[in-house]
Amino acid sequence: MENKKIILIVLATLIIGAGLGWLIKPTEDKTNEISENHSLESLDHQEIWTCSMHPQIRQSEPGACPICGMELIPLKKEDLGADPDSYQMSENAMKLANITSEIVGMGNASKELRLNGKIQVDERNAYSQSTHIPGRVESLSINFTGEKVSRGQTLAMVYSPELVTAQEELLQAASIKESQPELFEAAKEKLKNWKIGNTQIDRILANGKAIQRFPIGADVNGIVTEKMVELGDYVERGMPIYEISDLSKVWVLFDLYESELAWVKEGSKISYTVNSLPGETFEGTISFIDPIINSQTRVASARVEVNNKDGRLKPEMFVSGIIKNDNTDNDTQELVIPKSAVLWTGKRSVVYIKETVDGRSSFKLREIVLGPGLGDSYVVEEGLNSGEEIVTNGTFTVDAAVQLSGRPSMMSPREKETQKTNKFISVTLSEKEKQQFEPILSDYLEFKDALVADDFSSAKKLVIILDKRVKMLKTSELKEESAKIWGTFQKELIKSTQSMISSNDLQEMRNNFDELSETTIGMVNSFKLTSKELFVLHCPMANSNKGAFWLSESSDVKNPYYGSAMLTCGEVKSTLK
Repeated sequence: MENKKIILIVLATLIIGAGLGWLIKPTEDKTNEISENHSLESLDHQEIWTCSMHPQIRQSEPGACPICGMELIPLKKEDLGADPDSYQMSENAMKLANITSEIVGMGNASKELRLNGKIQVDERNAYSQSTHIPGRVESLSINFTGEKVSRGQTLAMVYSPELVTAQEELLQAASIKESQPELFEAAKEKLKNWKIGNTQIDRILANGKAIQRFPIGADVNGIVTEKMVELGDYVERGMPIYEISDLSKVWVLFDLYESELAWVKEGSKISYTVNSLPGETFEGTISFIDPIINSQTRVASARVEVNNKDGRLKPEMFVSGIIKNDNTDNDTQELVIPKSAVLWTGKRSVVYIKETVDGRSSFKLREIVLGPGLGDSYVVEEGLNSGEEIVTNGTFTVDAAVQLSGRPSMMSPREKETQKTNKFISVTLSEKEKQQFEPILSDYLEFKDALVADDFSSAKKLVIILDKRVKMLKTSELKEESAKIWGTFQKELIKSTQSMISSNDLQEMRNNFDELSETTIGMVNSFKLTSKELFVLHCPMANSNKGAFWLSESSDVKNPYYGSAMLTCGEVKSTLK
């Protein structure tokens, strides 16, 4: 009985153990999942090494950069798999830096111009009132500017001895007009030449004596805008004494700068306000645009003609106007971006493109070509596509972070590796002609080696020899076409060698080596001076990170721009055979 109980207990224990084992045993899928996760975790922990100056370099172990020779640094986890020219930033960091973005879209290129101007007298209604009688001003009826005058109104009284004499001649001729009527008519015409009317002449004849003072009457209605005579002044015939303007119509002249002329045309509608009439808005139409730019103010005037019968608008009042206009047809769509998105670097304009990589925001510099400004925005001519997302606020913050990370930024763009030698024409030289250039090429290579060795003394001697060699080459032994092309190279080579001869140290000499190398490479390409294999190498860090080329007989990188400081910085770009 005892034995049976023991056997039952053992069997029960085995069954329970087997059941528990089956329950907790991992399935094949779970095993694979665990294995996969472990592999991914191992991959995540794998350290990648990069160069701070050349982020495109990535290696699985520490060492030196194959381009510049600098020591590699660990790559941050968030930068794995990212574009080496882009900079990643977390959403939290973007919020703290107040960085916002928007998607670029197409729209009509319309611009709102705010113009300033003044109310001015309509030049067609300005009149210069002159006197038709010479003499002394005895009295003035209009004593200050701003007075309103009517046509025919007496403005001044003038005593004229010459007119008194002419009246006496009329009276004498009147006494003998029966016998000499021609003399009488001549005396009357003389008075009429002084604008003395028939009524006044008849009054003189009726009174039988000369009038001592004659009135000067207003020829037009208007406001006196300038007084040019004082009591007691002697005036000549035709001399202006008042400026009179009719202000029932006035001009509003708005200042247009050169950059705004393309957006305004005759017929454009404009709304404007006058400072002295707050809360009131006037509407008008541009009737004329001055075809000449004022040489002092650098503006042209846009004219609006206004009826001013109530006299509320007065000359010299300041006016502010708003004009909305389209630079293109209504059917034309333009790519428009906010001004806050653009960074300026002299001739270049750049923006930052935002992309999403693995749930993180990535920013990359993009150079663009801008069209006309539209107030708070720009038209983009080239460099962006509709639908791309750009940074519109916090652009300088992004640029600062990108610059510190060593990636292309506003001040340190990634320059295109182009050579200036493309502009040179290729010609074929005879073997005899080529022999003249071999010493020049040989001197260049020796000079380059001296820069590599950081030997300023030898470099100075060698560049002097190179300079003499360039000047001594006999153009008489070259064909006409070859001599002409050589003249261009010779001028550039001498310019470079002279600059390096006057250099005071190795760095100053290296700064001019770029131009010498460009010209030498161009000379080799144009004249096909490839009796032996030559290599064109490029250092991306030389010439203030713009990059620079040089020639070498070996494909081994030995940098003449940095010497021992960064001897292996560079790479072979092409081979000349």
